[in-house]
Amino acid sequence: MTTNTSDNHPSNTGSSLKGGYTSDVTPAGGKFWNRETSVENDYSGKVTNEARIVCLSDPNDPNNDPLYHKDLPEGCRLVAVGASYEEFDLELLQREKPNVVFVSHPKSREPLAKLLDKLPSIEWIHSRSAGIDFILSETLSNKNVIVTNAKGMYSSTLAEYTMMAISYFAKDLPRLMQQKQNKEWIKYPVEEIRGKTLGIIGYGDIGRAAAKLANAFGMKVIALRRRPKLSHYDPYCNEVLHEGEINTLMQRSDYVLIAAPLTTQTKGMISKKEFANAKSNSVIINVGRGPIIDEPELIEALNSNMIRGAALDVASVEPLPETSPLWTFDNVLLSPHNMDMTVTFMKESTEFFVRENLPRYVRNIPLLNPVDKVAGY
Repeated sequence: MTTNTSDNHPSNTGSSLKGGYTSDVTPAGGKFWNRETSVENDYSGKVTNEARIVCLSDPNDPNNDPLYHKDLPEGCRLVAVGASYEEFDLELLQREKPNVVFVSHPKSREPLAKLLDKLPSIEWIHSRSAGIDFILSETLSNKNVIVTNAKGMYSSTLAEYTMMAISYFAKDLPRLMQQKQNKEWIKYPVEEIRGKTLGIIGYGDIGRAAAKLANAFGMKVIALRRRPKLSHYDPYCNEVLHEGEINTLMQRSDYVLIAAPLTTQTKGMISKKEFANAKSNSVIINVGRGPIIDEPELIEALNSNMIRGAALDVASVEPLPETSPLWTFDNVLLSPHNMDMTVTFMKESTEFFVRENLPRYVRNIPLLNPVDKVAGY
């Protein structure tokens, strides 16, 4: 299904647009949080529930200070902190009956599954990350628990990285830096970004933040998502494609941004066929998860000049092994999965949990950033 939005929505001239959209990054409605546009709420209603919190986290993580060392909202208390299942006193937990789990440790899948099996009192799990692939398990999928994440906390900086990566190739920054090193004053033609097409695979909060900036640069935006109708009136999209039309997006995009979550459906979704359909001068930008791209096929596409280059903030194996050929390509921009790593981003993510969702939980107000624990996003 293809939805062409260029003739179906009004121009972005006001704060309220057709289809529930605003001129900001997130659709109106209040279901999701966005650090760029959301306003911190004042929760003063009656507390009707107690939050007994277990942190599956590094006890020495300073980014969790708002949870470890500051006064928690009314009706909330911290029961235990541990980085692994073995670090918890199971008898204490069974006695305290915790109902909330805050997860920030990268190796949380197995310990979380064990806690869920042993503690039927758990009702809600919150991930400090936007991606939840590191906690997904069959156990979690089968439990009657709510899962929320940090959607909206990292979108703006990843959108900025996307435009930086586009400029890196459009203005040929490697040549510029080499000429400076060689003290060479040699003029060369550069590419204009305006009028180019950005294809976005995974049009969630990050994808839409990138579309907003691309729109400001005068780019055309084609989005790919599982439910295209959700973006039918999006002011930042010229066209929305169904997930089955991925090769159409590859054929028409000068730059392809991968901002999808890692699920069983998205793993390896950019592979030999997709590279064969890509423009020969296209650039692949990945801010999602490394395994979404079939890495050997990416290397082959680069070797055979099927694509112009790649900008990768993520890799299939992290840290990227020293033996990886990706290190050797002049037309590959690599960053160590840190383009969302602002000075305050993790602490802000913890503060979102403490200041926004905990007060909601103890007042039985619907939580922000709900996640489908089966779909993985």
